[in-house]
Amino acid sequence: MLTQNLGYPRIGGQRQLKKACEQYWAGKINFDELSQVARAIKTDNWQTQLEAGIDLIPCNDFSFYDHVLDTSLLLGNIPKRYAEVLTGVKGNSEIDLYFAMARGYQKGDLDITAMEMTKWLDTNYHYIVPEFSANQEFKLFSENIFSEFTLAQQQLGAKAKPVLLGPVSYLLLGKEKEENFDRIDLIKKLIPLYVEIINRLKQLGAAWIQLDEPCLALDLSKIEKEAFEYAYRSIANRVSGIKILIATYFEGLLDNTQLAVNLPVAALHIDLVRAPEQLDEVLAFIPNYMTLSLGLIDGRNIWKNDYEKSINLINKAISKLGADRIIIAPSCSLLHSPIDLEAETTIDPEIRNWMAFARQKLFEVVELKQIAQGDHTLLAANKAAIASRRTSVKVHKQNVKDQVAAITEADASRKSPFPVRQQLHHERFSLPAFPTTTIGSFPQTEDIRQLRAKLKKGDLTPEQYEKAIREATVEVIRWQENLGLDVLVHGEFERNDMVEYFGEQLDGFLFTKNGWVQSYGSRCVKPPVIYGDVSRRQDMTVHWITFAAAQTKKLMKGMLTGPVTILQWSFVRDDQPRDITTNQIALAIRDEVLALEKAGIGIIQIDEAAIREGLPLRKAKHPHYLDWAVKAFRITAGGVEDQTQIHTHMCYSEFNQIIEHIAAMDADVITIETSRSQMELLHAFAHFKYPNEIGPGVYDIHSPRVPTTDEMVSLLIKASALLPAQNLWVNPDCGLKTRKWPETKAALENMVAAAKAAREKISV
Repeated sequence: MLTQNLGYPRIGGQRQLKKACEQYWAGKINFDELSQVARAIKTDNWQTQLEAGIDLIPCNDFSFYDHVLDTSLLLGNIPKRYAEVLTGVKGNSEIDLYFAMARGYQKGDLDITAMEMTKWLDTNYHYIVPEFSANQEFKLFSENIFSEFTLAQQQLGAKAKPVLLGPVSYLLLGKEKEENFDRIDLIKKLIPLYVEIINRLKQLGAAWIQLDEPCLALDLSKIEKEAFEYAYRSIANRVSGIKILIATYFEGLLDNTQLAVNLPVAALHIDLVRAPEQLDEVLAFIPNYMTLSLGLIDGRNIWKNDYEKSINLINKAISKLGADRIIIAPSCSLLHSPIDLEAETTIDPEIRNWMAFARQKLFEVVELKQIAQGDHTLLAANKAAIASRRTSVKVHKQNVKDQVAAITEADASRKSPFPVRQQLHHERFSLPAFPTTTIGSFPQTEDIRQLRAKLKKGDLTPEQYEKAIREATVEVIRWQENLGLDVLVHGEFERNDMVEYFGEQLDGFLFTKNGWVQSYGSRCVKPPVIYGDVSRRQDMTVHWITFAAAQTKKLMKGMLTGPVTILQWSFVRDDQPRDITTNQIALAIRDEVLALEKAGIGIIQIDEAAIREGLPLRKAKHPHYLDWAVKAFRITAGGVEDQTQIHTHMCYSEFNQIIEHIAAMDADVITIETSRSQMELLHAFAHFKYPNEIGPGVYDIHSPRVPTTDEMVSLLIKASALLPAQNLWVNPDCGLKTRKWPETKAALENMVAAAKAAREKISV
């Protein structure tokens, strides 16, 4: 019986990669210095897994920005617009091309937009979307996978296992940039290069290679299933002497089970955390040459594994296959987990005993192997921890459960339909055509972050901290007034994170000091942990929003995070259905909405950035999720008067399949991300005849690039050709917290100018 890991966090225990990348982008270190940081992280990761006792240890799971982008570079799939980054600028190298594709490029005469970015399946990790054309060619471009394997082999020997995104999932997770062709048709062009890569790794001494094919757990068309069969039969015919493991995760194989088990590969990995019920069917059909990797340890959450449940699954697999055809593993890459629980010294000891981070999950994998081989001394402590959590009074609050049980349909409904509300809003706010606003946050400079750090250390009194935040808030209000924005925000300088800020003020949450996970590039987040029933103790935002509103005669938005987003961007309870936890959060946010309205705030934004992200991977599961997710949002806004305007914001808004549910949320104004797709996402809203107001983002905040006024005007012209101009708002794609002030000011000045130009050019 073997153990393996599918991937390990790549940011470093102290977020070394984030800091080094940002220094490189700022020109403060060179690539050699950046590479030294990367090498140290990789070797530390490998040593950690080696010492834990893992048999197959991943390499090529490290990335400077994103592993899908790494795959595009490896395969030479580089959009033509980036050619000048290398050829037109002296001194640029492969890494500069790589970062240009991820972040855009704006130096001298070169001004190139970044590639599109979206969520990695149903996670909060973002990947750079591959682009494909009908005449697409693939050729080996980057040598990183080979140099990294050689380095890993020196440290790990035969345990080093290269990891690469599989060919079919690589195509399916990309996007056609031309009409009238299907990217899956490129599989015949792509496979020869995969064969070349695998054979080179074999020649270097690789015994195993892991090909990630998460799309095997999705709904697949006949052509897509045929692509899997063609790809792996072609590889099998041209590759020998290396064991190929296909890794699936985040969902069960379901109707793809026979397809997956009949692929001519040495091993198949399945996710038994998300879909434990699939084991029986996989065991019924698995051929006698195939090894089965059991994904038993939750790679996406922080709770200890229930060894008893896992051992039952292991024993079932052993009884069918024998121990020598079993691999024990986490459910997916540990990229989605914080690194080490040992770094957390302030968590309540009782709750801490229920938890496991990435490093601890490695030991869980090894301990499950030891238990399966007869060492039952490890079971007792695990059983005690699981039982303690199940009965703890810290987890269960009967009054909160009763409030959720008492929710009615009336709680989830506005008093009047949107047309009635819209007229009242026009009368109350008197906004111009194409009203301008931002999504909420402004740059959190080092000075702002230092204020929070000094407060935590006791170097600032609460009074001194409040005074400094007030000054920053007033300054940004004056700047917005001078800029000419129509609806202002207070900047959110008092907030560390849009979820963490609320979780700190809600019962049922706890927070880590070092529980960072990568969201995209250098962007790391520290998700709260929802360990118990959730309730609101007191006002959370009223103090700061009313202070800001009192500083200006212009409209000031109240800014809240919605219940589904708080759920999605937290480590959530796994001991009750997610919809129950969401409704608990929704009731807490509803109370805050009503408190803001009572305080005189007329426009309230309830961000549901993650509602699309939470959509199940299988279409058959969509209706149930959408019913409770939409209802939770409606609960938050259901108690306000018609005169109050409710906004929401959504990220990575590919809504084609769920547009009727987005409309059912009944937000007065929805803002979405559309700039990287050049307003392409609005076609779904146009086809549906979306009735409410909408702010399609006109510039990409995930890139430091400053868009021109003409560029944003052209996007507004595209938008007004698809949707009624009188319903359009003008705003960035997302919040501006992670950006720098110079680029933010320049971009927003251009945005306001674009709105003014649109009022002249586009009839309303």
